[in-house]
Amino acid sequence: MKKTFKIVTLGCKVNQYESAYLERRLEEEGWTPALPGEASSVTIVNTCIVTRAASQQSRQEIRKAIRENEKGKVAAIGCYGQVFPEELRNIDGLHLIAGNVEKGRVPALLTMPRSGKTMDFSVPFPRVMGFEVMTINKFPGRSRAFLKIQDGCESFCSYCIVPFSRGPYRSLPPDDVLQVMENLAAEGYKEVVLTGIHLGKYGADLGGKEDLKGILRAIGRRGLPLRVRLSSLEPGEIDDELIEMVASEEWLCRHFHIPLQSGDDGILRRMSRTYSRRTFGSLVKKINEAIPLGAIGVDVMTGFPGEDEAAHLNTFNLLDDLPVSYLHVFPYSRRPGTPAAGFADQV
Repeated sequence: MKKTFKIVTLGCKVNQYESAYLERRLEEEGWTPALPGEASSVTIVNTCIVTRAASQQSRQEIRKAIRENEKGKVAAIGCYGQVFPEELRNIDGLHLIAGNVEKGRVPALLTMPRSGKTMDFSVPFPRVMGFEVMTINKFPGRSRAFLKIQDGCESFCSYCIVPFSRGPYRSLPPDDVLQVMENLAAEGYKEVVLTGIHLGKYGADLGGKEDLKGILRAIGRRGLPLRVRLSSLEPGEIDDELIEMVASEEWLCRHFHIPLQSGDDGILRRMSRTYSRRTFGSLVKKINEAIPLGAIGVDVMTGFPGEDEAAHLNTFNLLDDLPVSYLHVFPYSRRPGTPAAGFADQV
């Protein structure tokens, strides 16, 4: 009997990379991607919980997969199972739950016989955890590829669930980074986006032997026939050396995406962010002076607890004065277990 699969991916570039890896693994083990409109032997929903809306969409996709595949298995994997597995256990018809710790083992877990109830493989992150190498040679359905070189976050911004869902800092070893870059270049990709949960912390777990600028220099020395784009970087992780590198190296895309979240110093402190409106503004202007035609994207959160009209106006005025190319604006989402969820002055 032919084994077919579908993967539904929600959320960030890291999730998309991990889904590409799972697709490769499943095909190597004899599975075939289901055709559009075709029922599959198994449907994997790679979930996201960064907002309430993302959590709701994840549940909707899980229930949709169960309805459309009455005879097949449905697996909910990733962030939802890592943080809120008890919510998923209440969904009738769900075959398997696996958090991010066990995500790479999903192809093997799918072969285990079901005991009559949902199999839950969600386990906490260990205190020390190495990077799980997920090597790919292609990125299905995309003209440019993503490469996850970093995982985990330890910033614990007061509104954010991600440190709980993604665990401690860990980095893909440099030799593996270069090998996957060569694989993707050999497949004809002309652009690779380096991504991570907290990309600027690349190398934090490698004993001081490597950092983001170091791996970029190593990539540059390979002279690969492709461009490299950096995904989101925190303001404090963009220094003069990195700006000069992006300005001068032709193989690096002249693009920075920088989360601001708020342009009000009081709100930034309540968010547990580590910069001020002044330092953020100075950074954006410095980038623009060094790379006049570069693209600068900014994340902005509205409606954080305690944000009044004056605080909102501070954000508006800061952005109105800056050479920003585009904005990603989204509302605050109250996430259980985060400090901000307990703030009294919800908007």
